Amino acid sequence: VTPLGAGNEVGRSCLLMKFKGKQVLLDVGIHHAYAGPSALPFFDEIEDPSAIDILLVSHFHLDHIAALPYFLAKTTFKGRVFMTHPTKSIYKLLLTDYLRVSNMGVDPLFTEQDLNDSMDKIEGVNFHQERDHNGIKFWCYNAGHVLGAAMFMIEIAGVKVLYTGDFSRQEDRHLMAAEIPQMCPDVLIVESTYGVQLHEPRKEREARFIGAVENIITRGGRCLIPVFALGRAQELLLILDEYWKKKSELKDVPILYASTLGKRCMSIYQTYTNMMNERIRRQASIGNPFVFDHIKDLTSFDDFSDDGPCVVMASPGMLQSGLSRQLFDLWAQGHKNGVVIPGYCVEGTLAKTILNEPSEVENMEGRKVPLKLSVHYISFSAHSDFAGTSSFIDALAPPNVILVHGEKNEMGRLQQALRSRYEDKRKIEILAPRNAKTVRLAFRGHKVAKAVGSVARGGA
Repeated sequence: VTPLGAGNEVGRSCLLMKFKGKQVLLDVGIHHAYAGPSALPFFDEIEDPSAIDILLVSHFHLDHIAALPYFLAKTTFKGRVFMTHPTKSIYKLLLTDYLRVSNMGVDPLFTEQDLNDSMDKIEGVNFHQERDHNGIKFWCYNAGHVLGAAMFMIEIAGVKVLYTGDFSRQEDRHLMAAEIPQMCPDVLIVESTYGVQLHEPRKEREARFIGAVENIITRGGRCLIPVFALGRAQELLLILDEYWKKKSELKDVPILYASTLGKRCMSIYQTYTNMMNERIRRQASIGNPFVFDHIKDLTSFDDFSDDGPCVVMASPGMLQSGLSRQLFDLWAQGHKNGVVIPGYCVEGTLAKTILNEPSEVENMEGRKVPLKLSVHYISFSAHSDFAGTSSFIDALAPPNVILVHGEKNEMGRLQQALRSRYEDKRKIEILAPRNAKTVRLAFRGHKVAKAVGSVARGGA
């Protein structure tokens, strides 16, 4: 197993797995902190892309999927591509938006035609649906995290590998918790984003979030919530809309959702309510849970009227560019204003920088300006924490665990904590390879003989 991305880092998830002459590629994402070719996985480590049998994509986030059009158009890969139906439905809209934003100042990694061509090569799969290609069996489980996110179980010659992608063992307001497969894989490839950290209970987290938002607007400020268009945005919209219904004194404070992409994708969320938790399915039986009473759409910065306290949820989530960055630059010097960071921040992004509350920041024009707004970090990130990851490993008891999708320090702490946890209980190998570093595991594999003709019928 070779990480071509997400090895001792968060971003550009991509892993190449080889066994018994078969090759599987897991995810093809980009890195949020880089632009252009630097954002891509290390594809040059692949000796022959045409030898890869299948490519499995876990979910629609850019750091897991955005390099797909490039990989299909610019390499010799000829294999088959699989993802869940919701992931495929959202992929085209998400990548169209990414292409529009990335065209600003940097040569795009792929064209709109490359994106359109890639759609024809993607095959949709259902949870628990077993597929077989060229001696590789695979099926997937619900991973929580975002709509359609999948954990893939791959079986080659009797050896099973489970790749979690990004997963969450906590149910939230609209998604179920990740499943626990009822079989033990020989190898578990698992995210390590939060290392040994523990998430606070959902009710406490929601109370802190609402408290921070309300505090900013009651002091006369503007509240910015930078989010990615899909995933946590829908969770936070549900929380805010419910709270505004309860608090009549807030009814005149607008909540603006600044994502045309999110609005377009909302119909996909409505289509797949059957894949969400019981609460949403119950609501969907009497009405649309994603039609909000107190949330208005904001289509562009030019349409925004900055004339009083408000709450604006805008993308992208790490303040690299776009509307969230424009609003941040506009409000950064106002001491009544505040920004609530609701998810994981990658090293090298502005969102990560302001968590340390520096006295000044660099705006989009390259000028240093004072940072006077308040900064609040309240994680709604739907990634597994230490409790979720360790209990998941406890239940599966895999002999080999490969950690991916974690910054070097977090991954190292998790590796050490897991080694200490299992050193007296059972033999579990815990590995944390860096990018382009191959992990080699030895398995004998099962030989299967198929009987045909009279032998199959019990004859001599």
